[in-house]
Amino acid sequence: MQSLFLGIDIGTTGVKALIMDEQGKGVTQATREYPLHIPQPGWAEQNPEDWYYATCEAVAAILRDGRVAAAQIKGIGLTGQMHGSVFLDRQGGIIREAILWCDQRTAEECREITAAVGDKRLIELVANPALAGFTAPKILWLRNHEPENYRRVAKVLLPKDYIRWRLTGVFATDVSDASGMLLLDVINRQWSGEMLAALDIPPAWLAEVFESPQVTGRVHARGAADTGLPQGIPVVAGAGDNAAGAVGSGIIRPGMATVSLGTSGVVFTPSRTPAVDPAGRLHTFCHAVPGQWHLMGVTLAAGGSLRWYRDALAGEERAAAQELAKDPYELLNDQAGLIPAGSEGLLFLPYLSGERTPHADPLARGVFLGLSLKHHKGHLVRSILEGVAFSLRDTLEIMKELGLALEDLRITGGGGRSPVWRQILADVLGLPLNLMENSDGPAYGAAILGAVGAGCWPSVEEAAAAACSSQELRGVLPIAENVQCYDRLYPLYREAYPSLKSLFWRLKDI
Repeated sequence: MQSLFLGIDIGTTGVKALIMDEQGKGVTQATREYPLHIPQPGWAEQNPEDWYYATCEAVAAILRDGRVAAAQIKGIGLTGQMHGSVFLDRQGGIIREAILWCDQRTAEECREITAAVGDKRLIELVANPALAGFTAPKILWLRNHEPENYRRVAKVLLPKDYIRWRLTGVFATDVSDASGMLLLDVINRQWSGEMLAALDIPPAWLAEVFESPQVTGRVHARGAADTGLPQGIPVVAGAGDNAAGAVGSGIIRPGMATVSLGTSGVVFTPSRTPAVDPAGRLHTFCHAVPGQWHLMGVTLAAGGSLRWYRDALAGEERAAAQELAKDPYELLNDQAGLIPAGSEGLLFLPYLSGERTPHADPLARGVFLGLSLKHHKGHLVRSILEGVAFSLRDTLEIMKELGLALEDLRITGGGGRSPVWRQILADVLGLPLNLMENSDGPAYGAAILGAVGAGCWPSVEEAAAAACSSQELRGVLPIAENVQCYDRLYPLYREAYPSLKSLFWRLKDI
C-alpha cells in the first residue's frame, strides 16, 4: 500500500488539506472556509477555533471520499498565514480572537519598538524593521490596550502552530514562520534574547523553534478522534505560507523566484546567505530549506483588492455568475480583457490594507486615480489587476537594485489562474513568466516537507526537485507594445503614493 502525505494550509479565507503520493503527485484535496472579522477599519481578526474546526472537516472530507485510506498517511506538514497572534492562557484557552497579518492597528507599537531598539539595531538583531503586520507589535498592542488579557498570556502561537498544538499537544514552530514575528535572530535561526529583553517579552511564551522538515510531534488521541487520522503520525515543523509555497513550486535555489497572487501578493527569491536590504524594504526570512534564507516583498491586498471589488461593487456579476454556474472572477476577468493596456489612463493604488513593500505604511489607502466619464466597470477591474502588478514590480526593482538576477520567475496563487492577470503581470514586469501545472503551492509544499520528515526523501532540495520535475511549465511572454505602455505608466504610479501620503495620514482621524 503506497505511502501518502498530508499538507494542511491555514489560509486567510479557509483551510486546504491536500494529499500527495510518494512520487509527488497530488491525489486529492478538500477546502473549508471560515469568516474574517473586521471590527474596525484597518483591523482583521479570526477565531482560531474556526481554523481547527475547518481543518477537522477538511481532513475528514478527504478520508470520506474513498481515494485515501487513513493508514496510508505517513507524514503531515503544516503551513499557513504568517504573523497572526494566537494568545493562550495557562489552560490553553483562547484569550481573544487572533490578530492577523493584514491587521494594521499597531503603528504606534512599531514606533515604540523602533525607539526602544533603534533602526539599525533592529536590522542587526532580527533582519527586518518593525512593521504593523508582524507579531511582536501585536503583543505590545495587547499590553497597551488590553492589559487584563495581557496578564493572562502564557503562550503566543502562529496560526499553523495552533493547529499543531491541537493535533499533537506540542508547542513548536519553524524558522521560516518565526522569522515574521520580529523576535527571531534570522541570521542564526534562533530566538533573539536581546530582542525579547528589550521588549520585555518572556521567552517562555514562545514555542520551540525547528527547521521546517524536522518532526516536532505526533498526532495524539484527541487529534486523531477529531480528524479521523490515525494516532502517531509524525507532524513536521512545516513553514510559513510563502516558504512552503516556494517549496511546492520548486523554488529552492538563488535565481529562481515566485510571484504569488493570493490574498496578498508576494515576490520571493531564495538566498544561500542571509542577504539583508539595509533600508528594510524587503523582508529577509529563513527559508524552509535548511541552511537557506529568502528575500521577499509583499503587497498586502493583491487578490484582496479584486475580492473587495467583487464583494462591494460586482453584485450584478455575482448574480449573473450564479445563473451561469460560473465563478464571478471569470466574468470580471472577461470584462478586464476587453480593456486596452493602461485602462485608458486609469491607475489603481492597491493599498486597501495599508502597505508593506516598498512603503511600510499602515495608513496608506486604496485609490482610483484618473477616473473619468469614459471609464466603466471593465476599466475599474483592469486597473486593479494593473495596480497590483505595478506594486509587485516595486519589489522586483528593489531586487535589481540589490544585484539579484532572476532567471526563472514562476507565477502561483489563485490570481495566477487568470489568463488576463498573468499577461498583465508579464507585461508590467517586462519578463517571461512560467505557470506551473500545480497551483496548490503552500499545501503542496507542506506535504513535501511532511514527506521529508517521514523519510520519503533525504532533503527538501531533493524532494522539491523530484516532486516538481513532473510539473509542466507553461510560458507567458510579454507583449512588446503593452510593455511600452506600462513603462510609461509605471513612473506615474510611483509618483502617486508620495503625493498622497500626507492626505492618508490626515484621513486617519476622520
